[in-house]
Amino acid sequence: MAEKTPHQNITFPLPSADVTDTGHGYLATPPSGSGPGVIVIQEWWGLTDHIKEITDRLAAEGFVALAPDLYGGWITHDGEEAGEMMSKLPAEEGARQLAAATDFLLAHDDVTSSSVGAIGFCMGGGFVLALAAQQGEKVSAAVPFYGVGQGIPESYAGIRAAVQGHYAEHDEGYPVEQARAQEQQIRDESGAEVEYFYYDAGHAFHNDTNAIGTYDPEAAKLAWDRSVDFLRKKVK
Repeated sequence: MAEKTPHQNITFPLPSADVTDTGHGYLATPPSGSGPGVIVIQEWWGLTDHIKEITDRLAAEGFVALAPDLYGGWITHDGEEAGEMMSKLPAEEGARQLAAATDFLLAHDDVTSSSVGAIGFCMGGGFVLALAAQQGEKVSAAVPFYGVGQGIPESYAGIRAAVQGHYAEHDEGYPVEQARAQEQQIRDESGAEVEYFYYDAGHAFHNDTNAIGTYDPEAAKLAWDRSVDFLRKKVK
């Protein structure tokens, strides 16, 4: 008899107006076998081993974590190619895949929460906010790390999630002034609970595999501990 594995590649339906195709992702379940649901959204590099490791770490903390593969299997370690891959993912397509992943997770037998959390990095940080803005009550906690890219929504009025942001004081890709303005815009437009933390670090400070050399272990640990505690409190 086949055993259930706590870490697995999965598929889920991607419904649209006239056809249903298939989304792909990486799912990790906690040692207890069940827990609150969290969507993990990739950086512009794709669904790399690093993102899978983050998904596994969340499972170890008690969450059922799903990382959708927004690039359909493609990954890269080249910055120019990553930028090109990100540019070829329309914001509406990323949102479609993430909405379907959210519905899949909420319907999963192992998920005990009536809403999901969402955590994402770089490109994924932008899509965290887009997902929260589009899915309303389905997302109860949104955790963007230094979000960039076309996923950042123009309006945050639809956000019902509590938001905890993690941004870098020395981020050349998303200057801290923009992050502070975003923090205030979310607060003004959504009325949601919002807290942003700013770190004496550069972009991608949480990624210990990043090619630009800005990983900061102290900032990464502090941001991670804050994020896990926040998700535990907010995702029910």
